[in-house]
Amino acid sequence: MSIKNKLILITGGSSGIGKAAAIELAKQGAIIILQARGLEKLQAAHKELEALGAKAHYYSTDLTNPEAVKSAADQIVQELGLPDIVINSAGSGDWLSLKEASLEHYQTTMASPYLATAFTCKAFYDKMQTRGHGHLVIVNSAACYFSFPAATGYTAARWAMLGFAKSLQADLHGSNFRVSLVNLGKVSSPYFTNNPTSEERIPKIVNYLVPTMTETYSGKVVAKVAAKPKNIVIRPFILSILVFFNRITPGIFTWLMRVTAYKKK
Repeated sequence: MSIKNKLILITGGSSGIGKAAAIELAKQGAIIILQARGLEKLQAAHKELEALGAKAHYYSTDLTNPEAVKSAADQIVQELGLPDIVINSAGSGDWLSLKEASLEHYQTTMASPYLATAFTCKAFYDKMQTRGHGHLVIVNSAACYFSFPAATGYTAARWAMLGFAKSLQADLHGSNFRVSLVNLGKVSSPYFTNNPTSEERIPKIVNYLVPTMTETYSGKVVAKVAAKPKNIVIRPFILSILVFFNRITPGIFTWLMRVTAYKKK
């Protein structure tokens, strides 16, 4: 499907994978709507897209606030029209053990990405029903397939994203709505700068077997799924093989993750 002149909303589009996807889709002629909380980063990303000759817009929104999401959706539709594709790429959350985490940690890590994604999908799906079709893309971490120490809030939120995407696919099966889930491995992005304790907590077996992807490559993966919908995409490819074997021998993978995991000094 050509995405030229398609209106595409990207949450978390001010940086990282979201911005990389925005750049790739803009190059293909899409009209981009960036949505995130930080205004300065949004403005910088918007200028970068405009420098490419793209048609782009931005909206500063607290995606963890349902009223803010609903209000922004109303404004976007009124000012620009109803998006053809909604890409959910907003997400945050440090990797902490149960001992380290506060009660608030679990609330904030579930709020973004999970609640931010659920709020956004619901707000725009309600508006898309009159039109009768739409494409919801959910960008997630491949951590949703595994369990390992020292990330008790992060992995739970990513498992919630997996469950939500699969539930949406079941709920909308047989309709003209498509739901795509993109599960990515480690990406060299600002996430690890913003969450400095997280990178060292990736189990060593993962670092050994799975190559780190660039933002640009990850953005291209998301853009390709936006143009050609698929139910589930896992990248890099080696990760899809590990997910397959994890389903067959979950005990072995749980053990490998545990023994090669971060050990508190």
